[in-house]
Amino acid sequence: MSDLIDVQTEAEKAEGLQAWGWVSYVLHLIVAIGAVVPGAQPGAALLIVALLIDLVKKSDAQGSWQASHFEWRIRTVLWAGVLYVLTAPLWLLFFFPGWIAWGLISVWFLYRILRGMVALNQGRALAV
Repeated sequence: MSDLIDVQTEAEKAEGLQAWGWVSYVLHLIVAIGAVVPGAQPGAALLIVALLIDLVKKSDAQGSWQASHFEWRIRTVLWAGVLYVLTAPLWLLFFFPGWIAWGLISVWFLYRILRGMVALNQGRALAV
């Protein structure tokens, strides 16, 4: 009987993690689309909420295939942030190179989020 409860608990935990993963991916997707579509900036607040979800739930996913998704989203946000900061001076010096750089970073961010969503939907881990 104990084994049945453990299996049920693990299944419920996996479903909960997947639900949190979808919430995080959708928040990231809203931010990513806003970054690519001119004039549609939803703000950094959604990104911060998604990042906090990932940081808090990451430890719950340890040892499961879903752990890679939490790590994937955290790394995506951190790398995008670093790249935006590094290319920010281009906006001050020259408008066009800054616009190109941030556009490329935004497209990369959107790609990473969509790739992660596809993998989550297929129930598979990501190579982090």
